[in-house]
Amino acid sequence: MAPSLDFSNWWPKDARKGTPVVVKMENPNYSVVEIDGPDAAFRPVEKSRGKNAKQVTWVLLLKAHRAVGCLAWIASFFWALLGTIKKRLIFRQDVAMASEKLGKGKLLFTVIKAFLVTSLTILAFEVVAYLKGWHYFRNPSLHIPRSTDIQGLLHLVYVTWLSVRADYIAPPIQALSKFCVALFLIQSVDRMILSLGCFWIKYKKIKPRIEGDPFKSDDVEGSAYEYPMVLVQIPMCNEREVYEQSISAVCQLDWPKDRLLVQVLDDSDDESIQYLIKAEVAKWNQKGVNIIYRHRLVRTGYKAGNLKSAMSCEYVQAYEFVAIFDADFQPNPDFLKQTVPHFKDNPDLGLVQARWTFVNKDENLLTRLQNINLCFHFEVEQQVNGVFLNFFGFNGTAGVWRIKALEESGGWLERTTVEDMDIAVRAHLNGWKFIFLNDVKVLCEVPESYEAYRKQQHRWHSGPMHLFRLCLPAIITSKIAIWKKANLILLFFLLRKLILPFYSFTLFCIILPLTMFVPEAELPVWVICYVPVFMSFLNILPSPKSFPFIVPYLLFENTMSVTKFNAMVSGLFQLGSSYEWVVTKKAGRSSESDLLASAERESKIMNQLQIQRGASESELSELNRLKEQKEAAPVPVKRVNKIYRKELTLAFLLLTASVRSLLSAQGVHFYFFLFQGVTFLLVGLDLIGEQMS
Repeated sequence: MAPSLDFSNWWPKDARKGTPVVVKMENPNYSVVEIDGPDAAFRPVEKSRGKNAKQVTWVLLLKAHRAVGCLAWIASFFWALLGTIKKRLIFRQDVAMASEKLGKGKLLFTVIKAFLVTSLTILAFEVVAYLKGWHYFRNPSLHIPRSTDIQGLLHLVYVTWLSVRADYIAPPIQALSKFCVALFLIQSVDRMILSLGCFWIKYKKIKPRIEGDPFKSDDVEGSAYEYPMVLVQIPMCNEREVYEQSISAVCQLDWPKDRLLVQVLDDSDDESIQYLIKAEVAKWNQKGVNIIYRHRLVRTGYKAGNLKSAMSCEYVQAYEFVAIFDADFQPNPDFLKQTVPHFKDNPDLGLVQARWTFVNKDENLLTRLQNINLCFHFEVEQQVNGVFLNFFGFNGTAGVWRIKALEESGGWLERTTVEDMDIAVRAHLNGWKFIFLNDVKVLCEVPESYEAYRKQQHRWHSGPMHLFRLCLPAIITSKIAIWKKANLILLFFLLRKLILPFYSFTLFCIILPLTMFVPEAELPVWVICYVPVFMSFLNILPSPKSFPFIVPYLLFENTMSVTKFNAMVSGLFQLGSSYEWVVTKKAGRSSESDLLASAERESKIMNQLQIQRGASESELSELNRLKEQKEAAPVPVKRVNKIYRKELTLAFLLLTASVRSLLSAQGVHFYFFLFQGVTFLLVGLDLIGEQMS
């Protein structure tokens, strides 16, 4: 064991022996220390006494270094942001305006030019005043207002502004804010009721069920008659990225080949895409799949016109049901076996709708935010309305219709851009029931760029208002129950399609920033913070993995209210953009099952050899031409960022309101305006769709 080196135990602590020694030198090079006792030299020294001036200086220098590093990081961040803005606004690199018609001037450049002209005007006035001798140093007779005069004038202007603000500006803002708050609360109650209905469905495990095995038959020879005749339609238009995977998924449906017909409805105006789709159809036709390629020379009515033209074929009369899939949808092989049996022994059933699931939901921040909205739409809205009302809006794809229901409801009409909602409303007015299957999921894509998402949302919010104008007389004069009419008019159209974008834009993007400059109309904190956060929690519940994105989701929804409000107004008043259809850009993402089955898809060479053996000379020439076009395919163009002027305008308004709230010491308002303004800025510069994993 090591010996103890504690020398303090050698002397008693209370005993004082010996005489204190004081050492003095003529030229001392050492400090003088008085030893008061044997234990004084070994007594612990306090830390505060151990710091000299040099150590304090080093600590201060270290803190200063950290502060300078933090400031340098903030400065570099803002410098990079300004560099991006400079590149996109001044040098116009990788930038395109949201509307090509607005080419005469840009809002930001107009402000800069106005500021420059004003500065030059003031400078010219000063030069003229100097040359004319108006300068007060050379012309003492020139009257110069005193500071008291200026202060009195400013005080008079300020008092006048306060009276005008209180008497004329604040009352209409207060009235409009109260109206929007009432609409906000009504819509929040509707969301809460839908969420409670979803909880009840989960608790009671309520869902449409299939009794027994509808395809089981003891008679082997007659078993095929248990399968009804099903028509599958794939409408597409210039879908170069996704045509192959959608046709492949549909052709692999588990259904008797003699009871199934696939229609590829191609509205492409690009001949190279037409040849690609024809080659894919020919490949599956050689494999024994009953598949037909249809192409319209005149593309009228968009998707509705395409479906209407396909349903007019004579051979369609032999089929009982029709399943519709958009070009980016990839149904599982057992899709028909999970949906078609619900029609058996249920003659009033007109539609069976499946749920969407997304292969690219984690691609970037924009796709994550879309996934939150769509999960709530299917999990809550569609499921609750399907269980309790037997009615919901048809999603346009991933659904199976009874052809009789389509015919009795008037078929596909070309009067709006939401033909799916149009046929659903007319079928409901004719007494047909709908079923939503939440556990049957079909893979698809969500837009990965803000430009594509913005155009999609414009169509989804302008079409319903256009349809509401057309369907309102038919709803009022229909023979359905009064409560069903009230549900269609008040809830389905007004509350969820008109009121939601109206109050969201007016309350959070217009009134709330104005309250910083008109304090008389200030909104309570529960309207700004508590209720929106609670409703955002309800929206995220169907997708719990998205909880870390609750703050970006809340801010982005307020930002998108600009586009939704604009689309709602254009559809309600039938403006020029209300009947505008733009095909949503697809990326051609593949699911895991597609990747696992890549071996089968990689055998294109063998399939093409089989096609060539049974093809005619015209088909061979088309295939050779297709190969030449593939070799001469142009290099893909880099995605172009756009600038959206409305979003940028509101960004500066909200950032100005944040500065005003900071001066007023209103913390909640400051953070809301700051983050909301930054979100508007990112959207206005089209940065929200960048890769952010």
